[in-house]
Amino acid sequence: MAGGQYVGIGSEWNERERVNEPTTTYHLTPLDDWNAHANKTTYAPEGYETEGFIHCTDGEQRVIEVANRYYSSDLRPYCVLLIRRDRISAPVVYEDPDRVYPHIYGVLNAEAVQEIRSVSRDAEGRFLEIGEPLPDR
Repeated sequence: MAGGQYVGIGSEWNERERVNEPTTTYHLTPLDDWNAHANKTTYAPEGYETEGFIHCTDGEQRVIEVANRYYSSDLRPYCVLLIRRDRISAPVVYEDPDRVYPHIYGVLNAEAVQEIRSVSRDAEGRFLEIGEPLPDR
């Protein structure tokens, strides 16, 4: 297998489940945080040192749900990293029973980032949708 080690919750995880996993996952981050890592080979978001992993979400609509649940009061511009799972070098672990929110247990190698996309918001800070690709860093 190329890329990161995929593991799941206890003994419930098996190869059949991995075949059904999406080929990409998403990571929401403040744009200035992502830009601070420009031209670097790895990325570690705010909170990584405390939590020890990188939060990700499978599915665009779920990213918007997560953004509104946790970040609508943070009015900084945000972006979404579209991450190719087969290129992640660190272990990827699902710790939720629905297998929707993978955690990357290590810094993210930059070559795993396929695309950086904008996120549109309304005047109150509510996230609306994932937008167009942003220019390469």
